[in-house]
Amino acid sequence: MKETEVLQRAFAMPLTSPAYPIGPYRFVDREFLIITYRTDPKKLRELVPEPLQVDEPLVKFEFIRMPDSTGFGDYTESGQVIPVSFKGRKGGYSHCMFLNDHPPIAGGRELWGFPKKLAQPTLRAEIDTLVGTLDYGPVRIATGTMGYKHTALDHAAVAASLAAPNFLLKIMPHVDGTPRICELVEYELQDITLKGAWTGPAALNLVSHALAPLAELPVLEVVSGTHIIADLTLGLGRVVHDYLA
Repeated sequence: MKETEVLQRAFAMPLTSPAYPIGPYRFVDREFLIITYRTDPKKLRELVPEPLQVDEPLVKFEFIRMPDSTGFGDYTESGQVIPVSFKGRKGGYSHCMFLNDHPPIAGGRELWGFPKKLAQPTLRAEIDTLVGTLDYGPVRIATGTMGYKHTALDHAAVAASLAAPNFLLKIMPHVDGTPRICELVEYELQDITLKGAWTGPAALNLVSHALAPLAELPVLEVVSGTHIIADLTLGLGRVVHDYLA
């Protein structure tokens, strides 16, 4: 293979059989269970990287079911998103994410810098309850529950929240182990078609784990539960701060 051919073909690893295709990445019937809770403000500020700012001691714990996604297939993810502000604009910082599918783990880490690890999240309706679970190996580390479609939410407000900016800390090491890329990345969800949004009573339980330290942001008070179904496109990112510059 000539050098020019390498450059033409190389967009992801491995070269001859990339782990994921070239985007855009469209999601159909993406289903969210988002439980917002109050946590320890000191611990929260210790985990959020500057120049992001924490306005309130809140965390959004998300269980997301993705039955139909371009290039990534059928999978589920779960994790913690922290409400932040950046230069006066409010958004969310992805603190940790756990998935059960390799292509979106590889693509998410390499393209955007999503903090993704392999685990076993689920999201399903159990009679009158929406139930989200997260297992790391044999250990159940998170359980979220919400009353199923108790009260409809205002679609305009929910769509605006989905369209808000999101922030990631992208870290890529050099071949000698030193940081080669260390950047704050911003991205948005695009072309959103909101199909439904509801709220209801919600609860969240987190369990300590050495390699999945969700419980280091303890649940002090559950603020709200939100259930969303939408079609959307995952927009590509842009660098808004370079820590190595």
